Amino acid sequence: MNETRIYRIFVWSVLLKGAHSLIECLGGIALLFLSTESIAHVVDLLTQEELIEDPHDLIATKLLEFANTLSVSTERFYAFYLLSHGLVKLALVIGLLKNKLWAYPASLIALALFIAYQLYRYSYTHSLGLILLTILDLTVIWLVWHEYRRAREISGRTI
Repeated sequence: MNETRIYRIFVWSVLLKGAHSLIECLGGIALLFLSTESIAHVVDLLTQEELIEDPHDLIATKLLEFANTLSVSTERFYAFYLLSHGLVKLALVIGLLKNKLWAYPASLIALALFIAYQLYRYSYTHSLGLILLTILDLTVIWLVWHEYRRAREISGRTI
């Protein structure tokens, strides 16, 4: 694969991570300002039609169960987690897109920590989504490492 194609894939994967981080930030902000009752009501509205069609729908029933048992402290934890996670990734995405050398190793460390946490969570949830996210993160790690080597060569620094 040629360098131009690898770079394009790198940019798109970083942009995808940036979009994901914005969604996390928005979710965290929403959790800060919505009451647990409001969240339960919104989830009820969103799942109502699906549960009428299939009362045993796994995703809808789990979402509804989660929303109805959500405590204020759990809500605050998720708000903090999503907002801090999203802001860290957003800063790294901006640094990578601006080709800041500090952003490459920082991204590698952050992604490795995210992967470790995702695998830890997978051991409890067995969620296919976590595996897919981990595969995406591993791909991004390879792309970041590849571009970091190129950026250091261009800047005249050795690895």
